[in-house]
Amino acid sequence: MFYWFLKWIALGPWLRIIFRPRVSGADNVPLEGPAILASNHLSYADWLFMPLTLPRRVTFVAKAEYFTSPGIKGWLQKTFFAGSGQVPIDRSGGNASEGAIISAKRLLADGELFGIYPEGTRSHDGKLYRGKVGVARLALESKVPVIPVAVVGTDVVAPPGKTFGRFTRPVVRFGTPLDFSRYEGMENDRYILRSITDEIMYEIMRLSGQEYVDMYATRAKELSKSDKDGDDKSGESKLAS
Repeated sequence: MFYWFLKWIALGPWLRIIFRPRVSGADNVPLEGPAILASNHLSYADWLFMPLTLPRRVTFVAKAEYFTSPGIKGWLQKTFFAGSGQVPIDRSGGNASEGAIISAKRLLADGELFGIYPEGTRSHDGKLYRGKVGVARLALESKVPVIPVAVVGTDVVAPPGKTFGRFTRPVVRFGTPLDFSRYEGMENDRYILRSITDEIMYEIMRLSGQEYVDMYATRAKELSKSDKDGDDKSGESKLAS
């Protein structure tokens, strides 16, 4: 109930009035039954605007720690994340990625819409980075379609590393559902998983218009930070001399 309270009363109407998000292709999302919504990830605001454009609930996975912290703060945190469409990662599989698959498969088996960011983390520079193969494995094991999604403009509204940004109208584009049933039974073939993931990322790139970089976002962030640290040290050396 808290999810719908946030979406239709407490938060959603204000986001619609203030930002007036635009949507296209929403009819590509089924009105019932399971599907994976695979989206680019520019900002923490993505998980607010994408579900806002659909009549159905979209569920994401979140760190289990958000649901197990003690005290009043922990209770408030758990209530907000659970109520806003997040479920904890099931760590019974031994690690976070395996746990995310377990949690997602359970949701899809119940006929839910599951949202996932194949890049694994937010883009630090607005580019689209290489997808991780978990989305492909999930699609094959769950036997559900993947709907590519592009959310544009959220990095202007809520830029990475900043609390506030500038006003713009975010755009959410839903692509044509992708059916990978031709690869049934091949979920352990890493070449098939990579091929499926690349196909999904290509569709996201086509919808978003982002520049694609064939590198994992985490690695790109490390290189960017390393280059920045190097420039800072170079500047300090010049000042010292």
